[in-house]
Formats: sequence, C-alpha cells, structure tokens
Amino acid sequence: MSETAKEPEGEVKLGFWDHIRELRKRLMLAAYGLAAGMAVVGFWVTEIFDGLMRPVLAALKTPVMSVADKAALTAAAAAPGLAEGARAALLECATQPLVSDGAKLVLAPLGQAKGLSKALVEALGDCAAMPSVLEPVHKLVYTSAIEPMMIYLKVAMYGGIFVAAPWILYQLWQFVAPGLYKKERKVVVPFLFFGTLLFYSGAAFCYWLVMPAAFPAMLQFASTASMTPMLSITEQLGLVVAMLLGFGLVFEVPVIIAFLAMVGLVTAEFLAKYRRHAIVLNTLLAAIITPTGDPLNLALMAVPMCLFYEVGIILARILGKKKPAAELVTTA
Repeated sequence: MSETAKEPEGEVKLGFWDHIRELRKRLMLAAYGLAAGMAVVGFWVTEIFDGLMRPVLAALKTPVMSVADKAALTAAAAAPGLAEGARAALLECATQPLVSDGAKLVLAPLGQAKGLSKALVEALGDCAAMPSVLEPVHKLVYTSAIEPMMIYLKVAMYGGIFVAAPWILYQLWQFVAPGLYKKERKVVVPFLFFGTLLFYSGAAFCYWLVMPAAFPAMLQFASTASMTPMLSITEQLGLVVAMLLGFGLVFEVPVIIAFLAMVGLVTAEFLAKYRRHAIVLNTLLAAIITPTGDPLNLALMAVPMCLFYEVGIILARILGKKKPAAELVTTA
C-alpha cells in the first residue's frame, strides 16, 4: 500500500496565465528596487566610476623609484673605488624620473655582480624598468561628447544592480516559495543572507585580488616600444563590470545548487556522479570569463568554482527534497 505524496502546505493552484501574472508582478517589483538602487548610486556616481577604474589606471601608471630604492642606489653610489660612469648612472636612477638607455647599459653588468645586498639588487631591477623617454599622462579616453554622460548612466545602472541584489533575490524567492513546503520556506533568511554575502564577496574577491594582477598581465602583451595603450572608458567599464558580475555569480553557485536541490531539480548523487565533468566545465568557463590566459588568473577563477561546486553537493545532500515514501516502497 503506497502513500500519496504530500503537497506543499498552503499551496495555491495557479494556471499558466496566473504564473505569468505573478512573474510579471515580481519582475516589476525587482525593477522598482533597481530604480531605487540607481537613485542611491547616482549621488556618488563619479566617485564610484573612479574607484572602478582604479585597477586599470594602476596598470597604466608609469613606474617610479621607491624611497627604499633611492636610498639603496644613493648608498651604492657613495662606495669608494666605484667608476665615475657607474656612480653617475646610480645617481641618475636615484634622482631622475627618467633613466637614459646609456645609464641602464652601464648598470646592467653591475646588477649581475655577486655579493650585492638584496635591497640593491631589487633597486637595480626597478631602475631597469624605469622609462627612458617622457610618456604621455595615462588616462582613459572617450571619443564622443555624449560618452561620459552615458558612462555615468551605466555606472548608476550597474551600481543599482549591486545595491538592489538582496531585493531582487527576495522577489525571486517569493516567486518560487508557493511551490515549497512550509519548512523549506523558513530558509528564506539564510537564502537571502548567504546569497547576498556570496555575491558581494565574489565582486570584492575580483576587485582586490584578480584585477590588480589581471590588468598588468593584459598590458604586458603590448610591452614593445612601438605600442602604447589608449584605452576607451566605455570598453574598460564594460570589462570591469563583466568581471565583477562574473565573479559575483560564480560565488553564488552553492546557493543556486541548494535552491535547485530544494525544488527537486538536482540531487547530491547526480552532482557527485558528474563531478569530473563539472571540473572540466568549470575550467573552460573560467578560461572564458577571465580576460587573460595566464595560469594565475585562470586558477583564481577555476579553483573557487570547483570548491563552490563541492559545497553545493554538501548543501544538496542536506537541503534536497526527500523522495516520497511511495517511491521507496519495493514490491516483491
């Protein structure tokens, strides 16, 4: 004798068009939240844009000698018995914003000498990386009079998405909640909290750890003397926002998997069975999302994706829908 599967408590039977109307209602409420977020961000749109472009501008910044480097070079120039050419080259590196190619040639053999202090070796290396000609001030460019205004509108829209993320997630939850059991609806607070926390954590991880390494790596491809960067604000904003949203969504993987398991679309057993396929797929997605092909940036994206997949399996095992008793009864 088999039991009939329980239906979600308080479930309201809705037709197709009822679901469409409910979806429209939730989308409208999410849009209102987005508009409110855009209004809030609009007050600080200039500061936010400058902050978003900081990793790009840092990669464009002309290298300068640090105080420690200058001290090490000055001390080395004061050493007795040093050739005048080497002494002049050391002082040039320590005092000038530009270093001539002649000075670099003079100091190149000195950098290979044995017995040098670590500080002096690093200073000589930094000296070799200094520009030998005056370069133009590095700034982002725009090619249309209306482009800056459109950029600020885009920043307000993207910023509104980040600010309104908890409200948008809440509307998504409200749309699917009627199909869940009462005990499953109680996880709305953890769902919103961890969903928002992971989204912001992914964006912060990208901004503070990935971008400072990614943009210099991208510009290294154009390190020859015949090429100079002239970056457009529209293209750089699109790249920065795509990276932030991409990492934010990647960090949402455990929440997404837990949600799919709760509604019965996936199971922990299914996810574990295709673990190897997921690792390959995550690596391919990381290679597509990350702007550079170097192993470091690829690992910074692929490793969290694989770890979050494993966390998702654990959550699916805990929160996944249990099979109805009728499916567990075996007949002789």
